[in-house]
Amino acid sequence: MVNDRSSAVSQTLRDAARLHERVAGESVEAVVAVADALWAAFGNGAKVLIFGNGGSAADAQHFACELVGRFLRDRRALAAIALTADTTTITAIANDYGFERIFVRQIEAHGRPGDVAVGISTSGSSANVLAGLKYAKSRGLTTVAFTGGKGGPIAAAADLHVNVPHDLTPRIQEVHRTLIHAVCDAVEQRLDGNG
Repeated sequence: MVNDRSSAVSQTLRDAARLHERVAGESVEAVVAVADALWAAFGNGAKVLIFGNGGSAADAQHFACELVGRFLRDRRALAAIALTADTTTITAIANDYGFERIFVRQIEAHGRPGDVAVGISTSGSSANVLAGLKYAKSRGLTTVAFTGGKGGPIAAAADLHVNVPHDLTPRIQEVHRTLIHAVCDAVEQRLDGNG
C-alpha cells in the first residue's frame, strides 16, 4: 500500500515536471508577449484586471498580489485588481444579472482603454471568463487568456494566449502558477532596467 502511494506521488511529480518542460519549449514567446503587454500598460498608468473561477480565481488573486505587492524585487506597486476577491460584489452581480456577467459588470466599472484584462480558465470554455474577455476587448482593453486543453473559445477571444496543453485541471493549474510567476519576474526585470 505504501509503495502504491509512493508510486502515485512520484508519477504526479514526474507528470508535472514533464508538462513544465513541454510548456517551457512551446510558450516562452507568448509569456514574453504577456509581460510586455503588462509592462506597456503599467508604463502608461493603466491597470490589469484578472479573473477566473475556482482554482483560477485563486490564481487571479495570486497574480494580482504579486503585482501590487512584490514578486522578488522591491519596486513600485503595480495596479492590478483580482475581480474574484470581492464576494459582496460577485454575489450581488450574480443575483441581479446572472453568474455569466460577474466579470463583465466589474470590467464595465473598472476597465478603461489601455488596461489589460487577463482571463484564466483551465477548460478554455468558462462562460463568464469568455464574456469578460469579449466585453473587455469591445471596450478597448488588451485581452490575455491563460488556458488548458486546446484553448477552447477563450483562446480565440484573446489578443494574447498562453496555453497549457493538458486535460487534467491540477496539472494545468500547476503550470499556470509557474507561468504567472514567469510573467511577474519578467515585468520586474523590466522595472529594474534589466529586460
